[in-house]
Amino acid sequence: MALSTCSPSSGRPDAGLRESAAAGTAIVAPHGELDLLTAPVLAERLDALTAGPLPDLVVDLRSVSFIDCSGLSVLCRARNRVLLRNGRLRLVSDSPAFRRLLEHTRLAGVFELMPRLPRALDPGPPVDADPP
Repeated sequence: MALSTCSPSSGRPDAGLRESAAAGTAIVAPHGELDLLTAPVLAERLDALTAGPLPDLVVDLRSVSFIDCSGLSVLCRARNRVLLRNGRLRLVSDSPAFRRLLEHTRLAGVFELMPRLPRALDPGPPVDADPP
């Protein structure tokens, strides 16, 4: 897991979000720590993305350095909202620690978990605007 970053103004862990879309799928990639202080930011965004019918959502957790029960609760809420709307939620994590967390909380098998983004959704490396 990567090291967490802190917001210069507050000194608190920064759980910023990157968001993109590909092939009709919303991709949300939080980074930093996902805990009691930062989970509400992710919850608000996931609620918006799961408000409509048939949501297709990927949450890329590879840049999350820490997740507690607040973060897990946000993911469970998103899963429940997606299922109620006949959609799909996929989590991306290659972290053995995250897999152990899911096992210890009896959430292993509850989420569709992938080690990397599917090729069709992966934007790949950035392209230089000015080639040499």
